Amino acid sequence: MNREFIQTIDDVISVLETIINETAKNENPLGYFAVLYQKVTVNVKKGIENDYFDDGKRMEKLDVIFAKRYIDAYFAWNQKQWVTHSWEKTFELEKNNKMLVLQHLLLGMNAHINLDLGIAAAEISANKNIQELKTDFNKINEILSSLVDEVQFGLSAIWPALKWILSKSGKLDNYLVDFSMEIARDGAWNFANTVAGQESDKWPDEIKLRDAAVAEKSKIITHSKKWIQFLLWIIRLGERGTVSEKMKKLSGMA
Repeated sequence: MNREFIQTIDDVISVLETIINETAKNENPLGYFAVLYQKVTVNVKKGIENDYFDDGKRMEKLDVIFAKRYIDAYFAWNQKQWVTHSWEKTFELEKNNKMLVLQHLLLGMNAHINLDLGIAAAEISANKNIQELKTDFNKINEILSSLVDEVQFGLSAIWPALKWILSKSGKLDNYLVDFSMEIARDGAWNFANTVAGQESDKWPDEIKLRDAAVAEKSKIITHSKKWIQFLLWIIRLGERGTVSEKMKKLSGMA
């Protein structure tokens, strides 16, 4: 995938559609995150068009830089090229048939928000005062945090009984909220400030340290506490359909 081809948020949405179609055709569960991410990107586009952000032009540039990190990682993985450890932890589980839709989505969120967002913010602020970006950074985080609601809505579409289970236990709901709080904290912003405050030749070392920490965080998803494992097992019993059918439900098409 040629990074130079992606110049606008519409380009991002188009490439995400390509990934969605490809993964659906191949029954590849990595498509779950692509579906969710495209929906969020469309919301960012609407925010830009409705003057939600302080600087819409800058936000589109940030969105493109941010999205390219996921897109490049996806195509690099398919071509057996190097990807960050954070994305490796996500992609290497594509053939694990015990993984739930929920877990695939959360792993993608972990890699993209905890690592990629800070790098994108630092890049867009290169040679500038990164504090000028803070308000819009918080606003895009608000949109990204809506991923959690989208996850729950999408899962309920795949298995309607989940709504009843959540209303009775609340535990899985708390799990999602707890994880979203982990990614919504100031970590990404602090990381962006750390990177932006360094000379460019120091960036790889900072990114490497952050990547290792984010990859380690994936264990929250893949090695959950026993009561979470039990609830995930219940959901696994209720998940029905092919990967492509689940992707359609996540996108709201079925």
